[in-house]
Amino acid sequence: MGSGAVCRALVPHTQSIAVWAISAATIAAIVVRPFRIGEWVWPVLGAGAIVAARLLPGATAARAAADGLDVYLFLAGMLALAELMRVNGAFDWLAANMLSGAAGNARRLFVWVYAAGILVTALLSNDGTIVLLTPAVLALSHRANLPKAPYLYACAFISNAASFVLPISNPANLVVFRRLPTLAPWLATFALPSLGAIVVTFAILYWLFRNELRGEIAVEPAVPLGADAKRALLFGGVSSALIVASAGLGLPVGRTAFACGAIGTLLASLIRSNTAARVLREGPWSIVPLVAGLFVIVQAVDETGILHAARIFLRNAGSLPAAWAHLATGGAVTIADNLLNNLPVGVLVRYALSDNGIATHVASAALIGVDLGPNLSLTGSLATLLWLLMLRREGVDVTAGNFLRIGVVVTVPALVLALLCLR
Repeated sequence: MGSGAVCRALVPHTQSIAVWAISAATIAAIVVRPFRIGEWVWPVLGAGAIVAARLLPGATAARAAADGLDVYLFLAGMLALAELMRVNGAFDWLAANMLSGAAGNARRLFVWVYAAGILVTALLSNDGTIVLLTPAVLALSHRANLPKAPYLYACAFISNAASFVLPISNPANLVVFRRLPTLAPWLATFALPSLGAIVVTFAILYWLFRNELRGEIAVEPAVPLGADAKRALLFGGVSSALIVASAGLGLPVGRTAFACGAIGTLLASLIRSNTAARVLREGPWSIVPLVAGLFVIVQAVDETGILHAARIFLRNAGSLPAAWAHLATGGAVTIADNLLNNLPVGVLVRYALSDNGIATHVASAALIGVDLGPNLSLTGSLATLLWLLMLRREGVDVTAGNFLRIGVVVTVPALVLALLCLR
């Protein structure tokens, strides 16, 4: 082979190495947060570096960012709804009444927090659980002098474990399926795996934190629901029903969620003029540019040939016995989630599933991997990154090593059971 041919062969290989190096550095920077710079900056810089180095054409990068529009709208809408509940006192009411319902028992309070996480995740998405429940748990820990870890980890893990109860329970579901299945087929496929994941995750977390959950806690009387909080909760419930209905009718879920969040903010501002300002000022909106940057980076990763490999893998998985196909698919997607983050991996899965030769049950296993697999690490899911962002804002530090140690113990059995329950 001549020297010119060797150079031409090395160029694509060198570009692939550069793309993967930038991707790895971006994920590491999100976790480590060098110089205390916000998490959202690093994916944006990574995407910019890829375009500047001509590893991805600018037009292709723009299309990749635009492809996530429905996800951005869904995130913005759900975060707005959650912020409305927070600024109107729904968190304070929830925290006080969970303490009251626990009747002085730390273990009972853990059950209450976990149950609240299931409900909020199912109806307001896993990101809604992080935004709603994490501040409530932090408030609880201050008011009752509780150990933070059991309750905070319950928020993080249930946000993903319950994120395939309904089609709207995870923004990643919008990514994996170009058109969400209607409610009845969804429940027929995912109800039993969801139940398995929720139960196993609870049992292992309860066991891991059994020592911290011993003893008594402060008892507080139940707090009546204020008028502002009542209106916010009512509007949130109606909005969730509309979003579920939109998914069932095959309408764009992101647009529905965004419209509900915008209308709710406007209506609340008519009652209290500073509501919109607080929602816009205090909400964790940096998660949207973070996601957009990841969409561009994963497009560059796709250009290295990984999509072709993914299609071959998924097609071959379909030829295995069902249980092995589910385990292989879910396991492979889980590894990818924790290397790249589940939302961009969901994009890759979406395009890979466009191949007509891939079995439907393999696609379902891939979705479980996208939703549940990220519980393994801090960078695995958008919800966990949001959780990390919120804890850092309150001065609570969680290391990647500690999360991984708990994540392995919790996630592997929950994922295996969920995949084996899939039919």
